[in-house]
Amino acid sequence: MRQIDNFINGQRQASTSERNGPVFNPANGERIAQVGLSLPSEAEQAIAVAKQAQVAWGNQAPLQRARVLFRFKALLEEHKDRLAAMITEEHGKVLSDAHGELVRGLEVVEFACGIPHLQKGEHSQNVGSGVDSHSLMQPVGVCAGITPFNFPAMVAMWMFPIALACGNSFILKPSEKNPGVALELAALLQQAGLPDGVFNVVNGDKAVVDTLLTHPEVAAVSFVGSTPIAQYIYATASAHGKRVQALGGAKNHMLVMPDADLDGTVSALMGAAYGAAGERCMAISVAMVVGDETADKLVAKLTPAVAELRVGPGLAQQPEAQMGPVISAEHKSRILDYIESGIEQGAELVVDGRHQPGPGFFLGGTLFDRVQPPMRIYQEEIFGPVLAVVRVPDYETGLALINQHQYGNGTAIFTQSGDLARDFSHRVQVGMVGVNVPIPVPMAFHSFGGWKRSVFGPLNMHGSDGVRFYTRMKTITARWPRSDTREQADFVMPTMK
Repeated sequence: MRQIDNFINGQRQASTSERNGPVFNPANGERIAQVGLSLPSEAEQAIAVAKQAQVAWGNQAPLQRARVLFRFKALLEEHKDRLAAMITEEHGKVLSDAHGELVRGLEVVEFACGIPHLQKGEHSQNVGSGVDSHSLMQPVGVCAGITPFNFPAMVAMWMFPIALACGNSFILKPSEKNPGVALELAALLQQAGLPDGVFNVVNGDKAVVDTLLTHPEVAAVSFVGSTPIAQYIYATASAHGKRVQALGGAKNHMLVMPDADLDGTVSALMGAAYGAAGERCMAISVAMVVGDETADKLVAKLTPAVAELRVGPGLAQQPEAQMGPVISAEHKSRILDYIESGIEQGAELVVDGRHQPGPGFFLGGTLFDRVQPPMRIYQEEIFGPVLAVVRVPDYETGLALINQHQYGNGTAIFTQSGDLARDFSHRVQVGMVGVNVPIPVPMAFHSFGGWKRSVFGPLNMHGSDGVRFYTRMKTITARWPRSDTREQADFVMPTMK
């Protein structure tokens, strides 16, 4: 049985814990590895190593740090096929989707390579007579990232490239469900020239997480996952004086107007709802359709497309599957419970994806129509290949329902009306909005984050918010008076003259 270790101070290190977690291949249900669930003392060792290594790394010129990331980018491109295959084996998503994940992570690396410009600060000459002011954007110290199973490479690369570029050290705690790629990223960073101890990987569960959240030497914590855990991460780390960005759950709506191109809308919905088996925080899980006539036409087009989804192992070729398995047997069982709930509460089950053959953790695409807002399948995040169609009489009703929902991560409107799209973009209470774009994930030089119970903390991930999160501002006000002048003591609040 392959053992997945930690990576501390530039070396792979087996955990001394007697506890292990299983790592499965979701496509066949077989256990392919086990990961050591580290002791708090091993997390403390990584923190001590990271604290010591950060000092010299933070004092390097930003250009030198950028050059390490440039080499890391080249290595990512060189090893992309191997990394994508590893993601597919441990997560289950199809191989082309795994490649897409790597590209979106690599884009943040490219953004971070511009750190000599991003970390410049500001300067103002003569803010007062003979007085100048300038600001420095300095590293915060030891940073930690706690990442989810659905994007084991991409979400990690939303965090650590910017943190490292800003001069911090970093400790990554990957999901114990698919931790293998994290060690490969650590090895590539080392090969790129990152000094030992600046980047560390500590595998584990809540015991490790709590150590990172409470240890006095950890300055900043980033997290992506479910809302209950995001709330816990934010409350615990904040109570211990850390800056926190914690991204939680989602229930993303697509508002379909009667003037939408239905063929294009169906194509967009299929990829957005069923790509990666719906295990995306930006997946569209609710199609909110204006008018029964439009809804009837949309459901009629969706039904055969959902029923005919190619479901199979992510590494299978000719032709590639459109949707792989979900991450685990437990997660599959949870999704099945939601489907049963939808049936019991009166939603119309149009396509039933529960009965999918094969030894792995497979589900087919499921489509519900006539879903009502009080139902669990509307209110809660399912995180699986289940699409709910909600019928509304008009635009204002649809917009109001979106704004009333507890989550505000992503949304989209499909319409040919620029006026309506502009109104929707301004009034919707959601952090990321698409206009005829089903999954509006911002590019790396913009920031990613939702509203309401989808995010905890004031700053989002990557882009300018990412640089601000991983630096602290220092403003310097200086004057150099002539040596032959002396000022009298002034007991009035200082103002610039």
